[in-house]
Amino acid sequence: MKKIYAAILTVAAAAHVEAVKIDRVFDREVAVREVNYDKSKIGEYTLEDPLEFLDGRKVDAKTWPERRREMLGIFAREMYGVEPPLPTTLLTDLVDEKSPALAGFAVRRQYKMYFKPDRSGPCINWIVWFPRHAKKPVPVIMFLNYRGNHELVADPDIPVQSGWKTNSKIHHIFNNRASEATRGVQQKTENNSVFPLSTIIARGYAVMSACYCEVSPDPIRNEKDPAFSQGSFSYTGVFELWGRRDPSRTDDITSLGAWAWALSRGLDLAERIGEIDAKRSVVTGCSRLGKAALIAAARDERFAVCVANQTGGGGAPLAKRDYGENVSTECRSFSHWYCKAYCKYAADPAKLLTFDQHMLLACVAPRALMVQGFGVPWYDAEGEYLAMKAASPVWEMLKAGGLPKGEFPPEFCTSAIGRNLAYVRRSEAHGMSAHDWMWILDFADKSLSGSF
Repeated sequence: MKKIYAAILTVAAAAHVEAVKIDRVFDREVAVREVNYDKSKIGEYTLEDPLEFLDGRKVDAKTWPERRREMLGIFAREMYGVEPPLPTTLLTDLVDEKSPALAGFAVRRQYKMYFKPDRSGPCINWIVWFPRHAKKPVPVIMFLNYRGNHELVADPDIPVQSGWKTNSKIHHIFNNRASEATRGVQQKTENNSVFPLSTIIARGYAVMSACYCEVSPDPIRNEKDPAFSQGSFSYTGVFELWGRRDPSRTDDITSLGAWAWALSRGLDLAERIGEIDAKRSVVTGCSRLGKAALIAAARDERFAVCVANQTGGGGAPLAKRDYGENVSTECRSFSHWYCKAYCKYAADPAKLLTFDQHMLLACVAPRALMVQGFGVPWYDAEGEYLAMKAASPVWEMLKAGGLPKGEFPPEFCTSAIGRNLAYVRRSEAHGMSAHDWMWILDFADKSLSGSF
């Protein structure tokens, strides 16, 4: 711990950062920095050029793959931890099929995914729907859900998710378990998050989802039961596959990395389903799962389209802007989302960071990327847009079409939606709304068809 604290002070001193209060968070120490909601207090900062190597060389289309690997290496060492290894075993068992489903328009399947030959250990339960009357394989939209597949639709054959979850009266989670009370809750149109499954199927897409807590549980920092401590319990689930964690490492695998890894495993399953065209895949997610979708698309070039919805800090917004959610709040509240190395930037991101989120966005190029924001300052919608503008030259260099020219668009304005790079934002509450799904489907239609 003393070494971590010394590293924080050394980096801060080198950048002439004033002394700050230090907060101890499990196996790390983090500088405390207040949240800024005053745009006049945003200081000067410089963004690294995604089209310039660390050694100063300029990047062109031929050398872009090398630069992309270099940037992914930075995020692995300094923020999200190393990418988990590919599984040595991947078993996908079809355990249930309903055909017809959704008033006859779809087929619904449920799969169990195992990573050991004897089917012991971690298991991810995937649910899949695809159009029943499609004449050829269809594109697929993939996302992780928060509280179980049973919440997506009111289908009694979908088991209530049995894994551990943080207790929540709002979401009817007691004794750390989901309940029957939330079956089909995302079909209720008055909710902040909805899942318009019938519309997605009618638009010609398959859908795949699994619950993220089956991958890596997500306890809050002040969890009262030590058995479910964020500092240890988070690293269960699929972490069992990767051996004992090394406390001396500053770049160990994180929960965000594990959730992104699981989305790639979902794509592995999609490639095994004949009715799905996995080469036309859309990965999406909201909030922390929007971060996971963005990391998955940055790391796995098989994803054709990524739509990152309302990611908040640590996702799409520029960290150096230091507006809304910041590096300090990220590392102190969500220690399992980020590796230890990221903590050393918390004291003053504008001075200390040697990279920023526009570089992560750029790693998706030249594939299609949409970022969706909304109007709560904590999520810094303008910081998202500025990150997109800073990443846009990569798409332009690759002749994939950059972000449309213009200023920060108003809410519900579609002027910043380009062929392969798009930004859009709205008002109202946090979650995947019908508006968000409409923009996702429209963007995916045009990006996957090549018409815009």
